[in-house]
Amino acid sequence: MTAHKKQKKRLVKKRFIIAFFVIAFFVFYLFNFSFSKMVFEYSSGDNDDVSKKEAVHHIKTPHEVRGIYMTSWVASTDSIKKGLIKIAEDTEVNSIIVDIKDYTGKVAFLMDNPKVKEFNSSENRIKDIKGFIKELHDKNIYVIGRIAVFQDPFLAKSRSDLYVKKSDGISIWKDYKGAMWLDPCSKEAWDYVIAIAKESELIGFDELNFDYIRFPSDGNMKDIKYTHCNTALSKPELLETFFYNLKKGLSDSSVPLSADLFGITATNYDDLNIGQVLERAEPYFDYISPMVYPSHYPKNYNGFANPATKPYEVIKIAMDTAVKRLITASSSPLKIRPWLQDFDLGADYDASMIRKQKQAVYDAGLNSWLMWSPSNKYTVGAFDKE
Repeated sequence: MTAHKKQKKRLVKKRFIIAFFVIAFFVFYLFNFSFSKMVFEYSSGDNDDVSKKEAVHHIKTPHEVRGIYMTSWVASTDSIKKGLIKIAEDTEVNSIIVDIKDYTGKVAFLMDNPKVKEFNSSENRIKDIKGFIKELHDKNIYVIGRIAVFQDPFLAKSRSDLYVKKSDGISIWKDYKGAMWLDPCSKEAWDYVIAIAKESELIGFDELNFDYIRFPSDGNMKDIKYTHCNTALSKPELLETFFYNLKKGLSDSSVPLSADLFGITATNYDDLNIGQVLERAEPYFDYISPMVYPSHYPKNYNGFANPATKPYEVIKIAMDTAVKRLITASSSPLKIRPWLQDFDLGADYDASMIRKQKQAVYDAGLNSWLMWSPSNKYTVGAFDKE
């Protein structure tokens, strides 16, 4: 082979190698660009979700929660709302509980959630819910959103299949007050409640409080049927299944969850035929609020002819027992945050009567309470000045 041919062959080989590396470079570049773009888009989406969550301002749960209840109707009425906010500004009250979904079954403000839209259950009662929560946050007031779960007459219009039935399995069962109840075992009802709770957190509520989490009572219990329930399980087991699924459905929630229970669950070990047992509820919630209104205890309870006249004694017995039970269950007794009464029933509940309730809570080693007044009129003299 001549020197010229050898040189030509080396040149061809060199050009081939250069071409190979040029092609390889472009392939690598395109692949790397596509991969980087894919990672960036994924990361951007993830960061958007994080930003959404970070953009929602929440107040940390106070060490001592002292709360008053506000209906959504009051929250939408400036002239009345301001008075309750002033109580929180001037006294030890540092929290306000506001209805998200109340006894009407309606959600008190517009929600963009598909499940809520499907049921058409939200209304523009509180016109600017985010602005309202911001107003409270600006005053360092902790905002608890209350969700009435199973007592719900609204969905009966379109989804009667989700309701507790009469024994015929067709007609909707009603209690003696005419209230209708979602079946506590309905998974679709659970999902609906979870959807409301998730959106409420994103709106800005600092805590989600669940009420009417029980089987119905106070009606013809011989003519009742739970078409969604596994009859092989007891009511406490069935209700605990709901607690478990609620907690699971809200596992990514960054705010505390709390539960309202009958006051007598603090001292009774049976389920009262409504499924509520203290030890079965407490693992799934950050706070438990027994409604220990002395006026709601039966005549001659613990030897008291009229328990309403014995606010300290009734609540001290309840809180002492609840504390012992949670310690026995290897849980924190500070999970107990009772509802106290600021309304006249069975006795005149003036400032001294309300203060006796508070003192019973403190003497049981607890530090937090919620005050219930269905009229939203509070005895300001019962609260310590800030």
